Amino acid sequence: MLADILARLQKQASAGESGVAAAFELNWQCLESETQKLACLLSLFALAPIPWSLVESAASSSDLEFDLKANRTILVERYLLQELADDTYQVHERIQELLQQKLEELTEADKLKHGYCQAMVAVAKDIPQTPTLIEIAQVTLAIPHLAEVATVYQAWLSNDDLISPFIGLGRFYEGQGAYDQALPWYDQSLSTAKKRFGDEHPYVATSLNNLALLYKSQGRYSDAEPLYIQALAMRKRLLGDEHPDVATSLNNLAGLYKSQGRYSDAEPLYIQALAMRKRLLGDEHPDVATSLNNLAGLYDSQGRYSDAEPLYIQALAMTKRLLGDEHPDVATSLNNLALLYDSQGRYSEAEPLYIQALAMTKRLLGDEHPDVATSLNNLALLYDSQGRYSEAEPLYIEALEIAEKQLGENHPNTISIGKNLEYLRRNRQPWLRRMVAFVSRWFQQFR
Repeated sequence: MLADILARLQKQASAGESGVAAAFELNWQCLESETQKLACLLSLFALAPIPWSLVESAASSSDLEFDLKANRTILVERYLLQELADDTYQVHERIQELLQQKLEELTEADKLKHGYCQAMVAVAKDIPQTPTLIEIAQVTLAIPHLAEVATVYQAWLSNDDLISPFIGLGRFYEGQGAYDQALPWYDQSLSTAKKRFGDEHPYVATSLNNLALLYKSQGRYSDAEPLYIQALAMRKRLLGDEHPDVATSLNNLAGLYKSQGRYSDAEPLYIQALAMRKRLLGDEHPDVATSLNNLAGLYDSQGRYSDAEPLYIQALAMTKRLLGDEHPDVATSLNNLALLYDSQGRYSEAEPLYIQALAMTKRLLGDEHPDVATSLNNLALLYDSQGRYSEAEPLYIEALEIAEKQLGENHPNTISIGKNLEYLRRNRQPWLRRMVAFVSRWFQQFR
């Protein structure tokens, strides 16, 4: 029985290799054509648990119109497929090798590969910029198979879909604060786009932009700036001056300048991005809400509170209308409006917003997300400013632990939180606390 051979395989008994192939061939000859095609499709998946829903999606994209479950049962009975828990399955490594050999003999081999890639691209496109814990859980089992497409089956990705797997993988890790794991996927996105399309292509610009975003999140501002500038210039050349991607590049470059305190460089770019988004997307759009929030953040950092407040309020209301009350962008808007009130000494208005933002960020993104560190730090600053030192200190400590773990000791946010804690412990005078808190606040906005 093949089951006995698989057991020997697991013990790595090399003497049984010819017996494995012979037993496999006997089994293969007994299979109907439909079952063989399903087995070959399964051989494309990574050596990891396979959610059956992904198989169904790949089969549909490959135009396999037969009873998948009935043929699945045959493969399980013949020990060519292992059934795991929760409607997931897995192919043994040696069986995968033999099935892939059979795949290359099929006239439909390319069609199956294209179908598999299309199914994984659909998964990648559903991964948002900032995935929540629920979204991460939903896609986690698909990640090895998405990586398989990105590393093994690039040639079967259409031009339109080429960088989607890399973006999806990058977002999966970046959204969790795992920047070091996101980086190689964004790097590969850029190199893959250049290899297929040349140095001048919209997907090259997108890849440059995404890599720059990651560098900014890591605090690598000098690395991010030239990539943002390249992406913006390329998008203008290829897409024209009036395009949503150009607006995105303007917004992102402005965000970098704001993070560096270069407010006079940031403001015109933010204003251009907001105006362009309104023209192209309409007044009611998530990107418009983002631009309103970002421009408000700039005004807040400059002490232009009366300019900032109506924009923050408008952004928060629009985000709730478009995305619902429970969304990472809503938490960002709550945090930023609280920062404004805090900067004005309106502590009783700021505190409940900080607490809401912190609780929502924890629910959506997890307790150790970098944005949680930001929220904890901001709430601690509020308590610190009010002389509530015993409440502030444990929040600073928790924020610093998260930041050191997720961002590293040299990240600007980590350094800022560490300084806040240091000043608290030195028991400086209240006026100095306020000065330090004010200077550090421009760090603490999510965007």
